[in-house]
Amino acid sequence: MNDKRKVLGRGLDSLLPSRPSTTVAVQAPDPTGSREIPLEAIEPNPYQTRRNIDPNALRDLAESIKVSGVIQPVVVRPIPGGRFQLVAGERRWLASKLAEKTSIPAVVREISNEQAMEITIIENLQREDLNPIEQAYAFERLSKEFGLTQEEIATRTGKDRTSITNFLRLLKLPEDVQALIQAGELTLGHGKALCGLVSFPQELHKAVEAVIAKSLSVRQTEELVNIILTPDAEEKPQSQPQPKPVDPNVREAARNLEQALGIKVEIQDRKGKGKIILRYSSLDDFDRVLEALTH
Repeated sequence: MNDKRKVLGRGLDSLLPSRPSTTVAVQAPDPTGSREIPLEAIEPNPYQTRRNIDPNALRDLAESIKVSGVIQPVVVRPIPGGRFQLVAGERRWLASKLAEKTSIPAVVREISNEQAMEITIIENLQREDLNPIEQAYAFERLSKEFGLTQEEIATRTGKDRTSITNFLRLLKLPEDVQALIQAGELTLGHGKALCGLVSFPQELHKAVEAVIAKSLSVRQTEELVNIILTPDAEEKPQSQPQPKPVDPNVREAARNLEQALGIKVEIQDRKGKGKIILRYSSLDDFDRVLEALTH
């Protein structure tokens, strides 16, 4: 965790290089480089990825600001009309308004749209304020709006590429299932397991109902998804020869591939040699697997 924090810290430092601040008609900067800017002159961050802010926590912060002021300046960038756009520090900005302050200490930076969005995402990741769906949409925006690859997103945010892939796969789930993840009724692990059923909407919703009604663990959810994907596994006639025992390591590798790719995976291994069989049920599955493998 400490290593992860260091990576994110370096990323934030790199996005906020030491540059001369833009000259604006506000109070002179203090020794830290911040200056007081009227709250009414600051517009919200269009790249904000966090959708929910705890109102109780916001009120607590507002009370603290009334007593002690804003300890850490927000980050803004100049926009036309002599105004500013918020880049980092949304909670402090909103709480200052709630505390009926007229201005807020801010650091002014000349930064691009891409940098503004990266700073927003990194700030929230450092605070761990984003739920899995919010993180997924944040990564999707970096990909679609700025053309970043998953590898580039991983490097800039301190996440590993596999995690980026898993987050983005959550967006394949129906909106009602995404809402359950946002509400905390399903975890990221549940969502990853349920992604294996995105091509089977009816079975997916039945599985979701079962997970919630029975409070299934992530492992139990994975087992449920595997049963749905291979319904004939329990129906083989007893007269058929029993399959040879599968090495636990091979079984675990197949399970990991199934969770990563969202399709049925079979590994046939004999003394270190064999083949991996990927069974897809739709063109969407095929395209997703092809994209994952070519990366």
